[in-house]
Amino acid sequence: MNWLRVISYIVLTLLVIPVLVLLYEGLGPMSTPSGYSYGLLRSIELTLTGSAIAVLICIVLYTPLAYYFARNSSKVTQAISDIPASIPHPIIGIALLVLVSPINPLGQFLISHGVDLFNTLLGYVSCLVIVSAPIYIKAMQPFFESMSRTHENYAAGLGATQLRTFVSVVLPNSGRGILSASLIALSRSMSEYGSIAIIAYIILQKPFYGVSPSAVYIVSEYIAGNLKAAVTSSAVLILVSIPIMIAFRYVQRPLIRT
Repeated sequence: MNWLRVISYIVLTLLVIPVLVLLYEGLGPMSTPSGYSYGLLRSIELTLTGSAIAVLICIVLYTPLAYYFARNSSKVTQAISDIPASIPHPIIGIALLVLVSPINPLGQFLISHGVDLFNTLLGYVSCLVIVSAPIYIKAMQPFFESMSRTHENYAAGLGATQLRTFVSVVLPNSGRGILSASLIALSRSMSEYGSIAIIAYIILQKPFYGVSPSAVYIVSEYIAGNLKAAVTSSAVLILVSIPIMIAFRYVQRPLIRT
């Protein structure tokens, strides 16, 4: 008997049992119409929209950084990029709150120019970018490290700078890696609660005026004593997340083969 396989399946079962039980209860015995409310659908719409925007920002801003890390060994800067992922996420929400507070000159400047992060879509997306960017970088860096440098060396031999090489040689061949890393970052963004519970508990801007992110919505239902609604809403959100996980595995498999 392969005991390693037995142990592996046992510990894997420990991971999925809570999720399976939640799906069973939320879609079965504890299912309630309030768990499929319009408020939940709007919160999921906000979560998907904000997460998608955050991922697009990560692609634009942090793909070059991941490539730089892959080609230049810098443990200090890499450690710095890991900070948002290694600290309690409510700290990020508090940091953003202080950033735009009138108690400091920068906050006064931002407020005077109409930049407000508290309970706004901008604040929500800012939180998601900060918490998902380290995940995106960590997913993209191994992809760049595994790429053949033949074409890069050839471009460098012709006098191309590292930036031009990245834009004209590396980036056009990185679509699959970017998609894979984006799906990971998207999943991370959708699951965020700690920072947004402080900075973006409810959005007070159109088109999401009065809407809370799905994680906040579910916790609010639980705190209000609506356990069945919280369980049902959680099951619905899991169903929304499953296609993203399947897509990630589908995209990742060719990467492993190559």
